[in-house]
Amino acid sequence: MARELQFKLGDSVYSFSPDKVDRKKIYGWTETVALDDDGNECKLVSVDESGTAIIPKGCIGLGILNQSNEWVERSELVAVDSDGNPATLIPSSFSGVIELAETVTVEEFLDYQITTVYELCGADENPDFIKEISDKIYTFSFNYRDGYESSQAFILQNDGKAFVLVGSPCEFAFIGLEQAGYLDAVEEDEEFSEELDIDFSMM
Repeated sequence: MARELQFKLGDSVYSFSPDKVDRKKIYGWTETVALDDDGNECKLVSVDESGTAIIPKGCIGLGILNQSNEWVERSELVAVDSDGNPATLIPSSFSGVIELAETVTVEEFLDYQITTVYELCGADENPDFIKEISDKIYTFSFNYRDGYESSQAFILQNDGKAFVLVGSPCEFAFIGLEQAGYLDAVEEDEEFSEELDIDFSMM
């Protein structure tokens, strides 16, 4: 059974299964298959630094070593904050009820770079939820799984369907028209310009 997100709006709680919307579902995709001279599919392998040993796919992995070059299991790692204190584990958004109370303006929403889009399956069959969202943009902290950092998510509705958009703030500087810059006119060096004049008839 697909996991569901639970949203609380007022006194009502709504549950929907998020379905990720990606380019493959919208536009489809193509795959390139490499074949040898006999028509057999080629397999990707790696070689060592000397180029003499062939390493099949799946035989290379990542490991973690401490300062003494000793192997460290992931279970032994501890996340800390910038002050060196143990970081707080943030539970997954699927593990509790998300209360929708905070909204943002369109301008605030456009300050975020959206990385993932989910359609809330079944929301189109729940007109009360769509009506409650209306033209508002609700926002909340989103964690797909337990982790130490959360992303900002937004709920929007369009044509009777509801979507969750997950993203991060765009950090860029904006220069308004009232602070328009200008370029100083560069005076041409007459002596330097004359030295660069070339008479092609001499060649």
